[in-house]
Amino acid sequence: MPPYDVRRTSDIVAALDRFFTERVPGARTSQVTRVGGGASKEQFVFTLTGGGGSAKRYLLRMDALEAITETDRKREFEVLQAMQGRVPAPRPCWLDESGETFGRPAAIIEFVDGVTKPRVAGKASGLGIWLGEPLRGKLKGPFLDHLVALHAFDFRRAALSTFSVPDADPKQTARWGVNYWRQLWHEDSIEPSPIMTYAEQWMLENLPECRELAFTHGDYRTGNYLFDEASGRIVAVLDWELARIGDHHEDLAWILRPQSGTLDNGRFRASDLYEPEEFIDAYQRASGRTVDRKVLHFYAVLSAWKSCAMVEGTGIRIARAQHNHQDVLLTYVAGTAAMFRGALCRLLEVGAP
Repeated sequence: MPPYDVRRTSDIVAALDRFFTERVPGARTSQVTRVGGGASKEQFVFTLTGGGGSAKRYLLRMDALEAITETDRKREFEVLQAMQGRVPAPRPCWLDESGETFGRPAAIIEFVDGVTKPRVAGKASGLGIWLGEPLRGKLKGPFLDHLVALHAFDFRRAALSTFSVPDADPKQTARWGVNYWRQLWHEDSIEPSPIMTYAEQWMLENLPECRELAFTHGDYRTGNYLFDEASGRIVAVLDWELARIGDHHEDLAWILRPQSGTLDNGRFRASDLYEPEEFIDAYQRASGRTVDRKVLHFYAVLSAWKSCAMVEGTGIRIARAQHNHQDVLLTYVAGTAAMFRGALCRLLEVGAP
């Protein structure tokens, strides 16, 4: 495939005008601006003014040619619809599933005003985030409460046509998780990696059972929610594209990854909010679910493994092919693969509790 043609703002303005001419007669768009950050979707924020003069801000999320995570806009749209009134989530408004108007699959959601990190933090919101006090204390409760509410969501009664339920056997949810990421790694990896091969074999031999399915976010951490800095209120949970029906341990292991936490005077805080045991205890009390340390260990291995598959496999391949608007960022992020390989070595050497 040829290199991805990064969309010019003028092209997006024209596409938005065509899109809303059919759907909101008399409306006009203005203040169209590219949104930075992320390594997956091209995003533009814009104002839509209706025929009556009322104006609202929206966010256009549009697929590049390829992304570090290959996901589906309809699937993400369904999740956001299902989450309304359950956890803070942007409201989905319009979907161009086939890319008929925008050239690539796209979704338009309400714009939510907030930040992903303190304005003076100086650190990336996904790696080594620092919140500080009193903000840390304000965010701890809502962070846990929204996760518990998500895991308690009755997915069987929701309109989630693009989701499958892994209930054929107790190991199916873990097997699906491993198989999804191993296929991506096999297709996208540039060169063989002994630790990735060994970890893959270990996971297939140690698939845990899941007796109580949960709806999981897939990338729940500080950096993937917006908050009001003054009040510490979480106003929107973001980046639902990896959500699936699975095991609650998968979200917990992802939250507890060392790479997305903070080491402060020898003490680690997950997402700069909780020390690990504090988080596990708080989650068990709030959710009524049990945290099985062996299952948590398995998903810690999977978390490190799929992180490496993303940054060293898919990310670097599409950057080399120039199939994404963030090819420089993807090349830079590939350097974090050493951290994830190191985590795999430690986890597999220590073994499950």
